[in-house]
Amino acid sequence: MTVLNIPQIRLYQTWLRDTRGLSFDAYDALWRWSTTELDAFWQSIWDYAGMHSPTPHSAVLAVNRMPGAVWFPGAQVNYAREVLRHVDAAHAAGLPAIVSDNERGEARELSWPELKRQVASVALALRSLGVQRGDRVAAYLPNVPETMIAFLACSSIGAVWSVCAPDMGTPAVLDRFRQIEPKVLIATDGVHYGGKPIDRTAVLQELRDALPTVQKLLLVDSPHAAGAMQADAHWPDAIARDDAEVAAFEPEWLPFDHPIWILYSSGTTGLPKPIVHGQGGVIMTMYACALHNDIGASYHANSFGERYHWYSSTGWVMWNSQMAGLCLGATIVLYDGHPAGSKDKPDWGVLWRFAAKHRVTFFGAGAAYFTHCMKAGVTAADCGDLSCVRALGSTGSPLSEEVQRWGSAQFRQARAATHGASEKETIWWCNISGGTDFCGAFVGGNRELPEVPGQMQCRQVGHAVEAWNEEGQPVIGEVGELVCIQPLPAMPLYLWGDTGNARYLSSYFDTWPGVWRHGDWLKVGEDGGCIIYGRSDATINRQGLRMGTSEIYSAVEALPEVLDSMVVDLEYLGRESYMPLFVVLRPGVALDDAMRGRINDAIKTSLSPRFLPNEIFQVAEIPRTLSGKKQELPIKKLLLGQPIEKVLNREAMANPGCLDWYVGLAQRRAAAA
Repeated sequence: MTVLNIPQIRLYQTWLRDTRGLSFDAYDALWRWSTTELDAFWQSIWDYAGMHSPTPHSAVLAVNRMPGAVWFPGAQVNYAREVLRHVDAAHAAGLPAIVSDNERGEARELSWPELKRQVASVALALRSLGVQRGDRVAAYLPNVPETMIAFLACSSIGAVWSVCAPDMGTPAVLDRFRQIEPKVLIATDGVHYGGKPIDRTAVLQELRDALPTVQKLLLVDSPHAAGAMQADAHWPDAIARDDAEVAAFEPEWLPFDHPIWILYSSGTTGLPKPIVHGQGGVIMTMYACALHNDIGASYHANSFGERYHWYSSTGWVMWNSQMAGLCLGATIVLYDGHPAGSKDKPDWGVLWRFAAKHRVTFFGAGAAYFTHCMKAGVTAADCGDLSCVRALGSTGSPLSEEVQRWGSAQFRQARAATHGASEKETIWWCNISGGTDFCGAFVGGNRELPEVPGQMQCRQVGHAVEAWNEEGQPVIGEVGELVCIQPLPAMPLYLWGDTGNARYLSSYFDTWPGVWRHGDWLKVGEDGGCIIYGRSDATINRQGLRMGTSEIYSAVEALPEVLDSMVVDLEYLGRESYMPLFVVLRPGVALDDAMRGRINDAIKTSLSPRFLPNEIFQVAEIPRTLSGKKQELPIKKLLLGQPIEKVLNREAMANPGCLDWYVGLAQRRAAAA
């Protein structure tokens, strides 16, 4: 079996002892140092990772405030440089940069030198299309090597990247890209997903027509497109250059806080938040998170050829995490397609066979994926030789104790079946929780700490995370709001187009000024272990992808038959997400199968099939406050089992008489549980 012999976090602590004279008798002492001595800790991450700049930084944390922290002023960096510095050593060790596969079994390998050449060629092609430093480049691409190359090319010339997955509906994509006014669009005209080829030429034409700022289209041609699409450049030409200019190409040095990408996180109202992250902040937090994910360089003697996989679409922040493996010198292993191969005849062993085929060492996925595998009765021992897998990663929603125990047992049995290993042998679970908002993880794994199924092992170094009660006091052993009381390098620079930081402040600092409130329920145990209980706000979280309720309402209430609607996501402590949709229909309209189909089609077309409700209920009224706000969070708490008198003040409601129906639904759910 392939394993890392020394955990990355132990290597880091040894380095601290040898270079800084710092020793810690327990992880908690290391964590407390890292969250109180911010300058010393983040400088150590810079030095330990081997980062350098042609100009020195005058401070580590020059301004300590949230929002508005100023990190490493004077330093210059580039994400693409962090990747490409591994080319010579990794290639000399005979290791590829990217291994990819898809639903049709079309496997590819990309060497480190070829990655470098293609990044340079695409970067020069983008410059020829008029892309300059600071321009936004929007991408409509699946989880394939071309997407990784396109991002690195953008980063290397200082362009600002933003990507949406091709499974998103046109309105959802436009709600994101319109806000950032991209100059160039890199897109595919077709994908293969769920066992079917899907033509995207019509969608792509809609995007071009609705994005007036897009001056050029770089097309990643697909065999799944129904017809030819006119484009300003095509991918084969963009990667074709292999001349002296390509050989001499170097990524630009950029200011530490230069924007690297724009990600999207939806709140409960308004358009998705376009979150702008900085080059340096992303790099620094990535290196800190790698200590907990235990990902090391593939060519390093300690890591025996790391092959890092985290199943994701390009629309989820875990795609960014997957790509971070390249910065760490690991081989990343991509899968493009549905996790069960086909929607019509799901086979939840597909990814396990993929992992066996490509000798994956770290296998990550959303918690919902592992739950699906358990319920489908997947037997890992029937999926090939999985002995290379040393770690399982989970995020996106809470992972239940039951599912984690099931997964551990599956791997013990698989190893025993293929290599005669002892069934007592364990596999390490790296359960993490963080978010798109700061592009990292607040709580995660530590291979040196004990594991408790259903929990995360610790708060991550440098991340001053606490659980606060309603009075704003930190609590241990109780469920509270997840807050971060010290700034992080990867916290957003700003939200694009957010005048005066108004939306930024209201999104994260409205409850406790100067303290980041993340929107999750958290319990920190006496031993430092953490449990995430789900969202503390009304945001929808489906398999790790967040969508604002307002986006669902826009889709549903556009139907003439729907007068009003409300949706809640009853995700809590590892239970499978259950999302009911409540609709008020026009007089005389019944919620029959045809109407349900129209509502579901509206959501699929405008957003994504991921956000289809589990059930749709026809109701007389949607509960609203006196000011007209939908009572999403109180109804969510009610349906999770809290008494009505503790979640709602009837006197503050415009229509308190409608509550009896919702109370009855909560009682029926409780009786059936």
